Amino acid sequence: MTQPTDTRTELLRTALSLAASGVPVLPLRVGKVPFGNCRWCADNACGGRPNMKNAGPCACPAPCHGWAAATTDPNVIQSVIWRRAWVRASAVAYHPGGAWLTVVDLDNADAVAWARETLPATRTVPTTRGEHWIYLGPMQSVNAVRPGVDIKSTMAYARYLGPGTGTMTDLPDTVRALAVKAPSPARSAPHAVAVPAGGGECRHRTPTYLERGIAMAEQRITEACSAVHATVYRTFLAVLSTHGRCGCLTDAHVTRLFTAAQAKGETLRHCTDAWANARTTLGL
Repeated sequence: MTQPTDTRTELLRTALSLAASGVPVLPLRVGKVPFGNCRWCADNACGGRPNMKNAGPCACPAPCHGWAAATTDPNVIQSVIWRRAWVRASAVAYHPGGAWLTVVDLDNADAVAWARETLPATRTVPTTRGEHWIYLGPMQSVNAVRPGVDIKSTMAYARYLGPGTGTMTDLPDTVRALAVKAPSPARSAPHAVAVPAGGGECRHRTPTYLERGIAMAEQRITEACSAVHATVYRTFLAVLSTHGRCGCLTDAHVTRLFTAAQAKGETLRHCTDAWANARTTLGL
């Protein structure tokens, strides 16, 4: 669907204004969804890395890769290929984490009432069914942290619906805590592996040995140019085969591996599944 000239001009003007204030933007199609990857980037064939500050995760000039396409570069926003997208766009979106922001998306009246009773006041923006509460500071994006409540920050996008009202305040611990979920009983959660009973001092406890192993695993995931799912699984398997039975691994180590995988576009669920599958393969 092609938008009228005045509508797309307004969308472009809004995008440029936001970008000038340091907020990375991208166009949304009808249905509030990003433009899909071009044929060169389909299925992440480009192997690009999501970059939170510039346009797209690879050299492709199109508004590809969803949230990772968000940019503050006016030359990109006004480029020929982006202008073609603005012609078909229905809204402007932005990457909250890239602007050092977190959006608490309240999707109904009950969620709004809960926020007013529970969360510190901050800037609010009315939405079709509820409100966006915007805080200063990024965090992990998580959907459905409670009924009608999503958190949009890093590796996510939010629709721009206006400047809102109220003074923006720092991201509170009460919001960060919403992202901490109890492990599902149906799926093994990543955790430190206990030292076998009767085991002596573990040779892997040498700080240099363990640190080098985790750093190499992070690098292997980060440098993956294709088959990211398979690379993450194989890396988790390698780490667990070396350190999974002796008590070396801690939650901090697992978090580092998950962070590297999520930076390549893996979801938390994909990471958790890959970790659980690797443990199962090794009989842990």
